[in-house]
Amino acid sequence: MILYLHGFRSSPNSFKARVLAAHLAELGRADEWCCPMLPVSPFETVALAEKLVAEARGKGGAQRVTVIGSSLGGYFATHLAEKHGWPAVLLNPAVVPQRDLSAYLGEQPLWHGGGSIVVEPHHLDELRALGVASITRPERYYLVAATGDEVLDYREMLAHYPGARTTLIEGSDHAISEFAQYLDQVVAFCDAAHAVPPAPQATV
Repeated sequence: MILYLHGFRSSPNSFKARVLAAHLAELGRADEWCCPMLPVSPFETVALAEKLVAEARGKGGAQRVTVIGSSLGGYFATHLAEKHGWPAVLLNPAVVPQRDLSAYLGEQPLWHGGGSIVVEPHHLDELRALGVASITRPERYYLVAATGDEVLDYREMLAHYPGARTTLIEGSDHAISEFAQYLDQVVAFCDAAHAVPPAPQATV
């Protein structure tokens, strides 16, 4: 299973999610793709991700799980990677979202399809509780960071994932508009990461 976690105010209709889903379909691997609409609650988001993997495994699938997280999704992906030992691809990941999202309390419009979410103070507390102070086994991470990210600071990303495989894109933007150029690298990492012996599950 390739589990894609979208960013804040985003959805499964995000640019990167659609491009990656189409690429996997072209490879005949559409059945591996899972990209849910995430709830506003961070705790509920993590629970949903774990539930989807458990359900897939109950049906005989998802023996290998890679989680891909974009922006805020990268924060959740890091938590899940540390908790379950799953490999993770991080696309301009949020490092301190409880700080960054403190300016977005209240009703916030969604980027795709209309509608809105309501960000409440306890959601920031949930984010804080899910934080990973430092990663273990950096070989299980692949960081894609853009120096031109207009939302998040790529230097925080580099500092938070020392030793991880890293593609640093000079320029670009938060959305990684040229993401199609990196699809083969992302999929190759998803495949190769499972050659690494699994780590014991950690308590997060």
